[in-house]
Amino acid sequence: MKIEEYLSSLPPDIMSGEDVQLPDHSIREIFNLVKPGKKDVFFHLGCGSGNGLAIAAEFARKAVGVDVSRKKIAQAKESLDGIKNIELRCENILDSDLSDATVILFWFSDIKTVEKMTEKFAKLKSGVRIITIFDPLPGILPATVSFPYLIHEVPFRPARLKEQLVKIFDTECIDFTTAWEFAERYTKAIGSPEAGNDRFLTILQSIMIWINARNLGLSCTQEVPPPVKSYMEILQNFFNIEVGHHLKN
Repeated sequence: MKIEEYLSSLPPDIMSGEDVQLPDHSIREIFNLVKPGKKDVFFHLGCGSGNGLAIAAEFARKAVGVDVSRKKIAQAKESLDGIKNIELRCENILDSDLSDATVILFWFSDIKTVEKMTEKFAKLKSGVRIITIFDPLPGILPATVSFPYLIHEVPFRPARLKEQLVKIFDTECIDFTTAWEFAERYTKAIGSPEAGNDRFLTILQSIMIWINARNLGLSCTQEVPPPVKSYMEILQNFFNIEVGHHLKN
């Protein structure tokens, strides 16, 4: 099956970002990058059980968690009981008032949600920082990159996809080694330290990074390198996942 079919077979909550919990080490890496202070109001959109809010409360004046799931908000209330500078909202992020936010963590992959939220973010006050993971906001140049964490700052600076990739990967020539390095960074960021490296996810991400770079003229060679060919064959033969149709002539 094509990779699109494989992705569509995954649970919708995972694909939308609604059912994904960032580990504590990733949250702390994000805060070390953003460096929120006691004047900041931090919003975690899709806060889940609230582990990110507990950490944010150590740094920011206020931490606000928004999640559409009543079950998750109830879990967050229980786990965060006693922390005074935390607010929880059970509502759709598209409807949530973000006007007092200064730092926002936004990790959703549903394209319609991302596009609508990008429009909403663009209307926020100057200086607000939006953190995404792996993917930049569509059509926006990140202000700061420490892959896989990307910081976008209002007012946004428009950019084409090629400009985004150059900014994210800090190179105008992406080879397979670079693709693998960045894919592994992403895998380690979203995975549990106890689980070790998820090789399947790293393989999948590295191949797609290289293919996208090639299609945009950013790969170091138009020829498909041997490692990419080998991993494409592994995905096809052992997982029945086909990605070659993404290669443009």
